[in-house]
Amino acid sequence: MQKTSAICSVLLLLLPLGNAAAQDAAKPQEAVKPTEASKAQEPPAHYYHLDFLLQELGVDGKPVNSRSYTTILSTDPRDPYMSIRTGSRVPVVTSAKQTDPAGERPETQYQYLNVGVTIGARGAREIGTQLAIHLNADESRLAPVSPAAPAAVDPVIRQNSWEAIVLIPIGKPTIVFSSDTLESKGRTQLVVTAIPLQ
Repeated sequence: MQKTSAICSVLLLLLPLGNAAAQDAAKPQEAVKPTEASKAQEPPAHYYHLDFLLQELGVDGKPVNSRSYTTILSTDPRDPYMSIRTGSRVPVVTSAKQTDPAGERPETQYQYLNVGVTIGARGAREIGTQLAIHLNADESRLAPVSPAAPAAVDPVIRQNSWEAIVLIPIGKPTIVFSSDTLESKGRTQLVVTAIPLQ
């Protein structure tokens, strides 16, 4: 009787251990942490020389004005956002009043408007022989003033703004954005060329 009691006691003590082992086996395996070997499988970062050409085309489709901008972009996802900014601040009269009865010392207040070009890129990655880039571009300029317009007329600012993920064949100039010009039948377009750096 004592022998049977001892065997039952041992079995009761081993029962929780068996349940714990079964539960551990039933648990899904934890996510494997990245190791140095998996990090080594990440593609190496490559650097590209990017040429941006902003063109204004006439009615005949030929360039009448062009501006170029250059930068370097990496395919490393840890690299920051790339940005190019260039432009001018245009003064616009917001109020004018005379400070004395004779009107010899007018007091004029101005507001400054930014015009120019801003180009930004991020998230570059290689897809075969092409480069995918999240690209945004903003171009603003003063509209031409008619010779018949009064001298004190406020300036009109024309603006083009684009943003998209673009796919550029490496080494080949590619038109990524294009739009009609508002004051004429011409067009404005942005051409990008990506050249790999060795």
